[in-house]
Amino acid sequence: MMEKSWLLAFFLFLHVSPREAAFGVSGGVGVGIGNAGSGVWIGGGISNTPTPSPGSSVSNLNSAYAALQSWKSAITDDPLKVLDTWVGTDVCAYKGVFCADLQDDEPGSVVGIDLNHANLQGTLVKEISVLTDMSLLHLNSNRFSGTLPDTFRDLISLQELDLSNNHFSGPFPTVTLYIPNLMYLDLRFNSFSGPIPEDVFNKKLDAIFLNNNQFDSQIPQNLGNSPASVINLANNKLSGNIPSSFGLMSSKVKEILFLNNQLTGCIPQGVGLFTEMQVLDVSYNSLMGHLPDTISCLNQIEVLNLAHNKLSGQVPELVCSLKSLANLTVAYNFFSGLSQDCAKLFFRNVGFDFSLNCIPGRDMQRPQPECSVIPGGGLSCLRIPSPQPLICGSLAETLEANLSPSSP
Repeated sequence: MMEKSWLLAFFLFLHVSPREAAFGVSGGVGVGIGNAGSGVWIGGGISNTPTPSPGSSVSNLNSAYAALQSWKSAITDDPLKVLDTWVGTDVCAYKGVFCADLQDDEPGSVVGIDLNHANLQGTLVKEISVLTDMSLLHLNSNRFSGTLPDTFRDLISLQELDLSNNHFSGPFPTVTLYIPNLMYLDLRFNSFSGPIPEDVFNKKLDAIFLNNNQFDSQIPQNLGNSPASVINLANNKLSGNIPSSFGLMSSKVKEILFLNNQLTGCIPQGVGLFTEMQVLDVSYNSLMGHLPDTISCLNQIEVLNLAHNKLSGQVPELVCSLKSLANLTVAYNFFSGLSQDCAKLFFRNVGFDFSLNCIPGRDMQRPQPECSVIPGGGLSCLRIPSPQPLICGSLAETLEANLSPSSP
């Protein structure tokens, strides 16, 4: 995993004029739930970069000049003096603006804007939408506020939109769902609120970062329609069950983070279909019931965090024997037993925290009175019968034949 997107850097090396290279470009990255912009987007980089036609280059750049000057006038504070270079008609010399070159090193059109960590204060203006050759717009870690102009739907070439760590507010910006070629959507660390629209998971996004906002209501039932490799909904106010369609998502998903919400019910059995998943974090919710045996099919899982829920039963032997595990956290639940393989995790140098459960004979467990009544004792988790021993290779056929969106 890398801190920067090498694909994006390579793209810019090939396509932008050398005079733009002085302003560092952060890639379309970010799985981490801490600082905005950290971590790694596991999906692809920029593709199908538009090549501006020579006949339109002058008008494109004239339109870009007018648009960028309009935007500059809507920026009220620029402590790092980033916009001091935004003077004159040569927009390709503006700091943070990247142009594709035509033949003979003549600039063609604006294909990217990266103002990450510029600490700019202001709003976005509708004129930005004339930059129809722009493939990426990165505004991570600024102080932009307000909402997104409806005209953003005209950004037909835009593939990466990073608005993380700003002061945007209001309902989910639905205009992003009408940007036709968008693959990477990063809205985390803002103040967006209200429900998450169903169409987020119908769109062909490869990375969805909505964490650290104030989204509420339930996770849409069509979650399983998403082809994304990374979905981060952490640190919101989402409630209800994890949709049963969770198990019908693309098997290519790498990371799912639902931590620190208000989710209830069971962990769906379909979790075992994610054979390429590396990170699953559902901690700090109110999930109940026993763990599905299918978790043992997560052959690539490295981080499995189930802490601070109301889960019960045994921590299955097959879960503790997963070969790729680097960290398993089941603390602050109501588990009543561990298998011998779980005890061996310490010898494998796997981080393993099982404190504050109800496991007899173990240190750092809950007081006995707290273990006398197990939360969700009457909860019935839907479990499709599977062969014993569990054959992970046949799991997809079994579950896909039985799961439906109406399943609890």
